[in-house]
Amino acid sequence: MNTMKGRTVGVAWYDPEQWDRLRDISEDAHELEDTYEEWRSHALQKIKDLEKQGFTVQKVDVDTEELLGWCNSFRMPVNGHSRTEFMTKRLRELLRDKS
Repeated sequence: MNTMKGRTVGVAWYDPEQWDRLRDISEDAHELEDTYEEWRSHALQKIKDLEKQGFTVQKVDVDTEELLGWCNSFRMPVNGHSRTEFMTKRLRELLRDKS
């Protein structure tokens, strides 16, 4: 996530139907919220906080199977670091496509 004021930052956005799968494939599932509803509530609060700080927030849809395939292709575990790297890659693609 980019942390410079006035810049666009990404927040990974997951489908409720994929939440359990994300927890299944993540080595750090114990650090994730137990339910999609809990995660969504925290994510929305994070978005509000970032917007109050002057950031433009872009929700970045993350498909769990695409994430898993990407991690496997780089021999990386699915964890907070790799989820952030994947989301950042997707954000760059989204922003490039808009320009």
